[in-house]
Amino acid sequence: MDQLEEFNYFPSTVYAIKKPEFLESVRQITQEYLKRSKEKKCKSNQMTIMTADYSGEPLVAEFGQYVSQTVWNILDSQGYSMNNLVTFFMEMWTQEHNFQSNMEQHVHGNGAQISVFYFLDVPKEGCKMIIYDPRPAKVIINLPVKEKNEVLPASQNVVFTPEAGTMIFTPAWLPHSFTRNLNKKESMRFVHMNLSITQAPPKEDKPEVEII
Repeated sequence: MDQLEEFNYFPSTVYAIKKPEFLESVRQITQEYLKRSKEKKCKSNQMTIMTADYSGEPLVAEFGQYVSQTVWNILDSQGYSMNNLVTFFMEMWTQEHNFQSNMEQHVHGNGAQISVFYFLDVPKEGCKMIIYDPRPAKVIINLPVKEKNEVLPASQNVVFTPEAGTMIFTPAWLPHSFTRNLNKKESMRFVHMNLSITQAPPKEDKPEVEII
């Protein structure tokens, strides 16, 4: 029987890592910013709550440095020429999804390179994250999939069941959504971040010092 040589081109790579050491500080800033957001709204019971950007807060400086450096490392490992580039936060905010709240399929543009998700509170029957096939040419001609519970070249999407403390990195152009939170009492909370790149600032030449 002939053996076909297989090549896989143009992958959509998703990265995940558990970082529970950041939960305390990020939950603390989240509570503060969620309180501000709720005070601005008239309704007491809101289905979906979004905070303002807090990427510049000192309390999450170490968290932000880790995320930013990891995004730089990812882009560098993927083959991009990053020597004279640095990453920066376009936005960092917390989403709270209460009963029946969800997020429809979307992507992030405006120069975003990597989207990052850090899960803070994940109740039983909380939101699941879905990643979709980004190739429109394939989506148009999709055929039925044999095994929907396996990740195959034929798969049309992949479902992640997040855990508190897990961080996920995806290309900003990769379509994603969140299913409804089916927990009637507990909220689903996670940090959503978008990062881009810019030219690295020039290095300052140290002045020559004359030693007498």
